Formats: sequence, structure tokens, C-alpha cells
Amino acid sequence: MAALQTTPWRLISGILAVTCLVLMATLGILLKNSFHKQSIQQTSSPGGTTEAQEGSDCCSCQEKWIGYQCNCYFISNEMKTWAESRDFCASQNSSLLHLQNKDELSFMNRIKFFFWIGLSYSEERGTWLWGDGSLPSPDLFSLSQTKNTQNCIMYKTSRNILDEPCERKNRYICKKQLI
Repeated sequence: MAALQTTPWRLISGILAVTCLVLMATLGILLKNSFHKQSIQQTSSPGGTTEAQEGSDCCSCQEKWIGYQCNCYFISNEMKTWAESRDFCASQNSSLLHLQNKDELSFMNRIKFFFWIGLSYSEERGTWLWGDGSLPSPDLFSLSQTKNTQNCIMYKTSRNILDEPCERKNRYICKKQLI
């Protein structure tokens, strides 16, 4: 009789053990995904600093891209001409950086380099335009600093811009909008 009473308890303890293993596996998967998301948001920038990216919880960016405010950014360490940079960005389903506002790249505030961005001069319209044909906001930076409209625009996070010959090789920033 004692053997019959222990059989249901063995069955119950076996079911509990399997349930425990399933819960532990689920927890492991959730933790792995959580740490993977944090590694995307804490990225080493070309300037050598590692900073947490605020406001990037609405997007998931591919490896080597930084998520920030529902956009993904690729900040290059390699040097390319403006056209090569534009073509690389296009091959990644993105474009050279198109700044929306002054604080868009605040997470990059310590970077010391200039980067190609997506501004080019339109002879037809007689003004600087973003890759999508829109005008840059006048409060972003002063384009009156640019002397040669045959050049391309480089940007530094302190809102400094330079016009440089487009054939010169520089770093670049690609931007992929997720929403």
C-alpha cells in the first residue's frame, strides 16, 4: 500500500521538475535577449567612449549600428569619398545623415571628428538640400559658412560644419529611420 501512495507523489514531483526546467529555460532566453538589447544600446563610438543610448527602446538595430530615438545610426571609422559614403549607406537601406533637429546626435557629443552628411548643393534650385530634396532647417547650423558650392558638407557634433572637396576621404554617418 505504501508503494501505491508514493507513485502519485513521484508523478507530481516529476511534473514540477519539468515545469521548473521550462521556466528556467524561458528566463534564460529572456535574460539573453535583454542583455543583447543593452549591448546594442551601449556602443563604442569612434571617439572611444561608451555611452548608453537613451530613447532607443522603440527600435532594434543591426550589429554595429546605434539605436537612438527610433533611428539607427552607423558611425564609420573608415574613410570614403562623399559619393562612396552615400553609396555605402544606400547599400544598407539607409542614407547619409539627414539631421532633423539640434539634439538629434546629442549621444555623440564627445566625438572629435567631422563626418560626411547628406547635404549637397542643388545648382537647379540654388541652395543646399538633403538627399530627399528638403531644405535644412536654418536653426541647425549656418550654411553661410560654406564657401564653395562644389564641395560637400561635413558635420561635427558641436554643430560645426565644413565644406570639403567631395573627393576627399572622410568618415561618414548613415541613418536609417525605423518609423
